[in-house]
Parts: sequence; C-alpha cells; structure tokens
Amino acid sequence: MSKVKVAILGSGNIGTDLMIKLSRSQILELTAVIGIDPQSDGLRRARELGYAGVDTGIDGFLADPELEADIVFDATSAKAHLYNSKVLKEAGIKVIDMTPAAVGPYVCAAVNIDEHLEKDNINLITCGGQATIPMVHAVNRVSPVEYAEIVATISSKSAGPGTRANIDEFTETTSRAIEVVGGAKKGKAIIILNPAEPPIIMRDTVYTLVEEGTMDEEGIRKSIADMTEVVQSYVPGYQLRTEPIFDGNKITIFIQVEGAGDYLPKYSGNLDIMTAAGVKVAEEFAKNLTKTEAV
Repeated sequence: MSKVKVAILGSGNIGTDLMIKLSRSQILELTAVIGIDPQSDGLRRARELGYAGVDTGIDGFLADPELEADIVFDATSAKAHLYNSKVLKEAGIKVIDMTPAAVGPYVCAAVNIDEHLEKDNINLITCGGQATIPMVHAVNRVSPVEYAEIVATISSKSAGPGTRANIDEFTETTSRAIEVVGGAKKGKAIIILNPAEPPIIMRDTVYTLVEEGTMDEEGIRKSIADMTEVVQSYVPGYQLRTEPIFDGNKITIFIQVEGAGDYLPKYSGNLDIMTAAGVKVAEEFAKNLTKTEAV
C-alpha cells in the first residue's frame, strides 16, 4: 500500500512529538510541519529531519503548490481550529483535530475508531479523554453507567501554552465525550496541573456509578482488563495502578500513563497518549482512503 501524505499544523509540544511518531509509521508519510514562529523548536527539528517547515501558517501551506497532504493534524488551539477546519474543508483535506474545539464528532481511539472514517473532520477530545473514556466505556458495556467523573492530573511541565489556553474547552469537551463516547448518562471532567518536582507521571482517576441492581463485578473486571490491553496496543505505557475498587454501585479505577519519551520526558504521558491516538486514528483513516480509491 502506498503511503498516505499527512501534515502537522502546530509546531509545539504535541506537533513535535507527533512528528517523531509519524516518522515510524509504515502507512503515513509526513510532508510538512506548519507553524507561525520561524524560531520554534518544532520547525527547526522538522527541517533538520528533511520535512518542509512552513512558518506562514495554514494559509502558507495551502498556497504552496509543491506541498500536499491528504490528512492534516491540527495541533494548534480550539480557537484557531475554527478557522483551520474551514479552509482545510474547502481544500478537500481531512482533519484530525487534536484540540478540544469539537467541530467534528468525538473519537476515542480505543472505543469508536471505525464509526467516523468517512467524516472530513474528527475530534480527538483531549488527553484526559483518551485515557479515561475507554474505562467508562468498559464499565458501561457491562453495567449501565449513570454518572462518570474523571480527574486527570498531569505535570505542569508537560502542559504547553495550547493546553493552558484550552482549560475550559478541556473540561467541557471531555465531560461531553464521557457521555457521547463513554456511554455515561452524565459526565464530569477535572484537570489538575501539578507543579511537583520531580515531575509526576500522568495519573487519572475514573469514578463511575452504575444503575442500582446491575453491578456485575466479574464482568466489569474482565471488560476493564480487555480495554486496558486495547489501549496498550498503541500506548505501551498505559496501565492500571491498582485493581478496580468496588463499593456498592460505585467503581473507582486508577490509571497512570507513562510516555514513550519521544520529545518530552516519559512523565509526559498526556502528550504521548494524545499523539499515539492521533497516529492510530490517522492510520485507520489512511487504510479507508486507500480502500475507497481502489474501488
């Protein structure tokens, strides 16, 4: 199968980590990294690795006839994505939105990756969403979840300007996706930026309340274990910190995510799970595009 061309919009932490991961893909071919700061570390690294480093934003990329992409990852900000999604749609380029803008449908790589492959824009929710929604879904597919609350704790050193600017969007988008993708009737999300030294590994806590009289402890344990393996298939540092805790109709799940250390240190599991999910989804997009073209 010939590789599908992709570009990265945003040369910050997420975009740079994504660039490194894409260099290992057997399906995707990175053509360009796009930013607006000519001095950014991401653009410098991109040029050193032989990729086009565009410092005139998405408009500069689209205006260059020598640059092309079938899929663009948007790793900018929720506000910027509103414009980016519009011009990329007009250009006929599929978009994987790594901001919490939620223009397109929510996609969690471990849960509903196959449901939106025909869409021109899909939203990867948030790092907290990618880490915790699989667990909400794992419980819900056994016993209906009435309420789910997640607390995502990440090192402040792994939260770049985009993450900090999008805190409100993070909580709103993650809360909604807990319901739409995870299956909970009501969802709530909290993010904590922890300034501890040495920096902490990403940790997430998932609280779920299931309908009275529907608790299937054995079935839920197995479902959680199975879902953990699915996430580990593309994020090896994803693991349960303890066995799930059952208390009446409440289940508490503790997760930690250690990053691969591609760009930022391994404590930045929040970065790793987002970019790994992006590559996973883009590869499925690419397979679908290739299959469609072959028909």
